[in-house]
Amino acid sequence: MTDIEQLSAKTEAFRAMHAGPGMLVMPNAWDAASAQRIVAAGFPAIATTSGGVAIALGYADHEAAPVDEMLAASARIARAVSAPVTVDFEAGYQLPPAEIARRLIEAGVAGMNLEESDHHGDAGLIPAETQAELLSAVKAEARALGVDLVLNARIDVFIRSEGTLETQLADGLRRARIYREAGADCIYPIALSDPAAIRAMVDAVGVINVTVRRGGPLSLDTAAECGALRVTYATSVFRETMAALDEIAADIHGSIPGTSR
Repeated sequence: MTDIEQLSAKTEAFRAMHAGPGMLVMPNAWDAASAQRIVAAGFPAIATTSGGVAIALGYADHEAAPVDEMLAASARIARAVSAPVTVDFEAGYQLPPAEIARRLIEAGVAGMNLEESDHHGDAGLIPAETQAELLSAVKAEARALGVDLVLNARIDVFIRSEGTLETQLADGLRRARIYREAGADCIYPIALSDPAAIRAMVDAVGVINVTVRRGGPLSLDTAAECGALRVTYATSVFRETMAALDEIAADIHGSIPGTSR
């Protein structure tokens, strides 16, 4: 059973990590073991990757995995570390707001991502006003249960919308303002790497989460210079780890007597 008072305190500690002056940096975990290693390296909180969790469970990303299995994985991660855990809950798995809040609190997590991609229809992006209603309702339900979960509202226009960066940014800023007004604690414009556009987001809504990957177009130094207060790595750490496993497995297989590399 979740200790509500303890989880609420952990959630408020996690919220405070978004207040600066430095960045909250979280390489994303996909299971209890990866979370433990990330915490052991010195990171103060854990963010999960839905893609990594789903693939590790034998499913594709984008809500292809059963929600019960995803929540069970989240609960195992939360039990395995003392640090706050925030869960990539995709678009909510078609659950009502009250159930989203209840089940995440039961899993013992301090926060969540909710994204605006429509994984079950043809809309591409959920209308901003509809998404804002979901964000606001989840916030209200979580507060009613005694835990003000840290809500990271993901904006997907930079991966799902056609057009120029200028038109994507205009729509992204519109959505970001709507989601902040709906109660989002942080805005996550996934895949946005242009420094000027990141600064525009920061100026508009304050707390934003940017995506960094090792060797990618956006560095930690540039993210800090742009004013980002939260950094996550999406599936990149998981994929690097799987690539390392590929090499290890190939090396072992090639070492079997009578086996050609």
